[in-house]
Amino acid sequence: MEEHPADRGGKHPLMRMFLIGAIASAIGVAAGLAIDWFPTDATSSADSIDTLYDVLVIVSVPIFVLVMTVAIYSVTRFRARPGDKSDGAPIHGNARLEVIWVLVPTIIVSVLAAYAWIVLDDVEAKKDNELIVDVYGQQFTWRFDYPNPGGGAKPVKRANQLWLPKDRPVYFRIHTDDVIHSFWVPQFRLKSDAVPGLTTRVRVTPDKVGSYQVVCTELCGLGHATMRQTVRVVEQADFQAWARRGGKTGGGAGAPAAGGQEGPQG
Repeated sequence: MEEHPADRGGKHPLMRMFLIGAIASAIGVAAGLAIDWFPTDATSSADSIDTLYDVLVIVSVPIFVLVMTVAIYSVTRFRARPGDKSDGAPIHGNARLEVIWVLVPTIIVSVLAAYAWIVLDDVEAKKDNELIVDVYGQQFTWRFDYPNPGGGAKPVKRANQLWLPKDRPVYFRIHTDDVIHSFWVPQFRLKSDAVPGLTTRVRVTPDKVGSYQVVCTELCGLGHATMRQTVRVVEQADFQAWARRGGKTGGGAGAPAAGGQEGPQG
């Protein structure tokens, strides 16, 4: 009987397959955790979000490697020999195997979904002394209203630059004047779509002084790439001084410390 090519070199191809898969999974997980996927974090909730991402990498890489290893092994081990144009042997399903490959992914996805929900619920929890900021997107710019900035300042209307006090919780109410936009500050990690007729919400607590970018991540027209604004996280006293000036930037007060991180350009 002619030896199948995949049978050469050992009697335990499945053992070799899983050994190779385990090594590839370890390398993949190590690489995934070593890569610096995100810009410098600038909110108190960024660490928990980054940890969630790391957990997803640790779970996803071995599953991807397992699926690809089985697929490559099957294609190699059970490929038709040259010139063989016959039909494959009729087989019946394996009920036990089908139950396993449905049940195991369901459990994994359910656990990850519960973990993500816990993280999101903690991030979105209402906090004391929140600064309310109404965010308005329009083709192709952002504007910001502060109904009650506090510290004796009057409401700030139609500010073209987003100023936030360090270590004070911020409650963003996100609106759009025209099409769908998406409000995102990469260093804050969280983002939310601005949807016509709806008000979406995001809560963050900036904890690093600096200058960052507000980015629209929803293709909203020809000028989408130019829809950038600056968010400046400053000390509380500098924010109050800015608010008392009615949101005017002049005077140089409250300039973020050197080293503030800019968001990605893409």
